[in-house]
Amino acid sequence: MIYKGAEALHANVANVNALNVFPVPDGDTGTNMNMTLTSGVEELKKKTSPHIGKSAEALSKGLLMGARGNSGVILSQLFRGFAKAVQDAEDIDVHKFAAALQQGVDTAYKAVVKPVEGTILTVAREAAKHAVASVRRSSDIGELMKEVLAKAKEALARTPEQLPVLKQVGVVDAGGQGLVLIYEGFAAALSGDMPVASLIAAPGTAADLPGHGTAEPRSAQAHMATEDIEFGYCTEFMIRLEPGKTPGLAFDELSFRGEMEKFGDSVLVVSDDDLVKVHLHAEHPGEVLTLAQRFGELVKIKIDNMREQHTHILEEGAAPATSHHAAPAAQPAREEAPAAKPEASGKPAKPYGFVAVAAGDGVAAILSSLGADVVLSGGQTMNPSTEDIVSAIKRVHAETVFVLPNNSNIVLAAQQARDLLDRNVIVIPTKTIPQGMAALFAFQAGATAEHNTSVMEEAIARVHSGQVTYAVRDSQIDGMDIRAGDYLGIHNNKIVASTPELLATCRQLLDSMMADGGEVVTVLTGADAAEPVTSQLAALIEETYPDAELEVHAGGQPLYYYLFSVE
Repeated sequence: MIYKGAEALHANVANVNALNVFPVPDGDTGTNMNMTLTSGVEELKKKTSPHIGKSAEALSKGLLMGARGNSGVILSQLFRGFAKAVQDAEDIDVHKFAAALQQGVDTAYKAVVKPVEGTILTVAREAAKHAVASVRRSSDIGELMKEVLAKAKEALARTPEQLPVLKQVGVVDAGGQGLVLIYEGFAAALSGDMPVASLIAAPGTAADLPGHGTAEPRSAQAHMATEDIEFGYCTEFMIRLEPGKTPGLAFDELSFRGEMEKFGDSVLVVSDDDLVKVHLHAEHPGEVLTLAQRFGELVKIKIDNMREQHTHILEEGAAPATSHHAAPAAQPAREEAPAAKPEASGKPAKPYGFVAVAAGDGVAAILSSLGADVVLSGGQTMNPSTEDIVSAIKRVHAETVFVLPNNSNIVLAAQQARDLLDRNVIVIPTKTIPQGMAALFAFQAGATAEHNTSVMEEAIARVHSGQVTYAVRDSQIDGMDIRAGDYLGIHNNKIVASTPELLATCRQLLDSMMADGGEVVTVLTGADAAEPVTSQLAALIEETYPDAELEVHAGGQPLYYYLFSVE
């Protein structure tokens, strides 16, 4: 049942992500639930037992350790309660199954500081309630699961009437949809059928929902404004409790939950033996971590900027179709530049080394010429994994290794790679290729690591980054009407130009980037940039900005005709 449920969810991650508007429109509910369930499945595979209670315990432990996001933590609690209900049972019947579903709901509600109806909690509660009532009529667990699934679908379809933001956008709850998919897998496993992967539409909006007949569905997040996100950082971590760490202070789950609530919303606190799982949306995550650290060691720390995630979703909605379909996301990253010799070379380590990420042979060559020891292939269409980055860092024979992600989607993986290594690794949070180049230019070989970190971060704050791509569908972003086929100019992650002419778009983009002046304009030409157009562009820049120094290099990057840097 668990394996089939995981398969059904995994196959529909993108559709669930596209529904995600609550509690914030960061578009990662499907991803978070999938990664949480995958962690549970991996633990279950390691410790599968003919004793259903022991198997459920293994699943619960894996879910807790891998829980990500609101929906992932709630999912872990649904199965934590289920596992506790069956912990002593070698096998179970319909009565115990229904009771376990109900105990899972009770556990999940207790974990959430302020439960909100119209979410995954509601779908789980209504389904469990129906299960408890239905066991009087059937002793067949397959038939019971079909009824549970049907009730879950009914509850999910009603979520827009319970949560105004869902009705406003015209979608059902993303977490609830994810749970329905899992339950479909359960029912399929019991009946021997394949999961049908039903995607529930809000009343009257089925044609607009992801997966309902549109070749290129518009994500629900496109209806939301980034500035409406009150608490901007999704903060997750675990505390490995150390009794007596702070004299006179003992951990109490209830009071700790109350303290967390002061920092933001979407607070979930779950304690299990000597571990505490914490999730919340906060504006000052550093203060949260400082408070939590009084109780023990912090592990598995993850902080996501949800405003940035939402902005990226809006941009992605206007990006080329190849960013979603052409590049194989699972393709392993490869090294574009010669790597330094492994640490085991026997030679003394040099003071500093660099790992950078880039797409395009030309861009990789530029970064190498500026000092990058290893350049991993990656970017908007293919993000290197944490493991890829760890491997690259290990190949740099240096006392301190700086990592330049050069893409907002890769910063977190770089930080996770840093945390996995017992050596001095510093992640400079570069989000564009121009920022990465600026950081390398700013590096001072004779300075301390702390000083270099400071000057590189200052450098990336000064550089203006620009990108030119094209739209694959009609949309409206940041108050701008965008037509399919338009060339888009993106300045520091905000769309500032949309025209049917490539040079006109470049001009508007550069006007935005040069509004406060600029001494150096760098242009990196993409794989699809035509030489005659590039020549016209260079002439345009020299004529319009005669006081600026112009540099044009062959970048070879996919998706973007031109990358601009203004300093």
